[in-house]
Amino acid sequence: MSKIKQLLQFHKQGLGKKTIAHNLGISKNTVKAYLDKLQSAQMDINLLLTLDDPILEAKFHPGNPAYKDQRYEHLKDKLDYHLKELKLTGVTKQLLWEEYIASFPQGYGRTQFCHHLSQHIKASKPSMVLQHEPAEKLYIDFAGKQLSYIDSQTAEVIYCQVFVACLPYSDYSFAMAVKSQSVLDFIYALRCCLEAIGGVPKVLIPDNLKAAIIKANPYEPDVNQALDDFANHYETTVIPARVRKPKDKALVENQVKLIYTRVYAKMRNRQFFDITTLNQAIKEKIKDHNQTRMQQKPYSRQERFLADEKSLLGQLPAQGFQLKYYRSLKVAKNNHVYLTIDKHYYSVPFAYIGAKAQVIYTRSMVYIYVHNNKVAVHIRNYSAGRYSTTKEHLCSAHNHYLDRSPEYYLGKAKVVSSELHALIQLIFKQNRHPEQLYRSCDGLLSLQRKTPSETFKKACLIAINNQIYSYKSISNIITNKMTDMPQEEEIKPVLPEHNNIRGKAYYSQSLINFTPNDAN
Repeated sequence: MSKIKQLLQFHKQGLGKKTIAHNLGISKNTVKAYLDKLQSAQMDINLLLTLDDPILEAKFHPGNPAYKDQRYEHLKDKLDYHLKELKLTGVTKQLLWEEYIASFPQGYGRTQFCHHLSQHIKASKPSMVLQHEPAEKLYIDFAGKQLSYIDSQTAEVIYCQVFVACLPYSDYSFAMAVKSQSVLDFIYALRCCLEAIGGVPKVLIPDNLKAAIIKANPYEPDVNQALDDFANHYETTVIPARVRKPKDKALVENQVKLIYTRVYAKMRNRQFFDITTLNQAIKEKIKDHNQTRMQQKPYSRQERFLADEKSLLGQLPAQGFQLKYYRSLKVAKNNHVYLTIDKHYYSVPFAYIGAKAQVIYTRSMVYIYVHNNKVAVHIRNYSAGRYSTTKEHLCSAHNHYLDRSPEYYLGKAKVVSSELHALIQLIFKQNRHPEQLYRSCDGLLSLQRKTPSETFKKACLIAINNQIYSYKSISNIITNKMTDMPQEEEIKPVLPEHNNIRGKAYYSQSLINFTPNDAN
């Protein structure tokens, strides 16, 4: 029973104001005020005692008298107009009040005018209580504050971003530190999150993550493309959160606040020397957080998650997700595309030379599409300056290039002449890129076909004797007819004859005997 109803009961029984005040623990003036309202309104006390408490309360507290003021009656019809004007550039509450008071001088002062306008703004945007279904959504965000560890080699403090996610039905949480908010780190953290909760929700709801990426990388996919690929792999859907402080992501923002208290604050006096131990500590604190009994509820987040939600999550795929990278490249005249990030060439069927190719590559594979058709698949190769070539992609005129090797050229040279064979052996002993050596050998074989046999043999001997191994230099020897010039024989230096030679017999003595002349 409300105190108003008790007060009326005591008054009906004939008790005095002082006694009623003492029995109810309220002041005598409060009792007097209620009885004055009863008398002035001429209300029937027996009828009042039959009313429900809320209705009885309304009889004695009809509301704020300000809303019965004639000034409010004048203002309330114009509140929608003021609210619309307030959205325009440069329009303020001060300006609206000045215009209002100019047209209605007996109206509200600035404070009351702004109060009623603010109340109207709040009433026009009521908060909706969202009902969440189990295993339906996963909210995703990054915490505003960072955690850090100390590099054990350099003693440098390394700051990390903290990825946070929660299932709104059970409020079950996940958090981990990553090096940055890049697409690669974000996708990695999201994958770890799904593995930690042991399943896949129906919808992923990220915050405005594109704005969180500090520096764009031309070799990384767009965050939306990466999320679409991730969602397709895990058979789920991505619905980004609404911008401008949406109410539908309040849960994950509240989780961030709780993590500040239950993770950040509890680890503030600890030092970490790598990101692995930092994440281990975060995992322990998040586990404690999920196992803590929730306020005003008889269960913890983990208990509700295990009881109602985990069994409804979708199954994780057998293989983990690999981030896909996208490039648009032109097929070169040698029917290869050049992947800049690896500085490596990948072959495409020669029929597509000059066409635009869509290249999709992961950590381990490269897929090439032309006109939306898959035309080539390669294992990703990180060797700079090298070629990954499928023999079937080459035309017949180019196929022989796949068979090139030192043995291939040595075999062809041996058929031509022993001089060329010896020269090519020396060429392959150089510390140069194989592709450059192959080009030199191709040039020499071509030069041999255009040059008389004896002339070419002489040119090879000159090159061997003078350690000349480049195609251009050997070609110049033939062009300048250096093979027709007589070759100077190498003259070995001879010691001059003189008497100061001891000879073999001298050094074979076991004991040297000096003569008087030797002493001089």
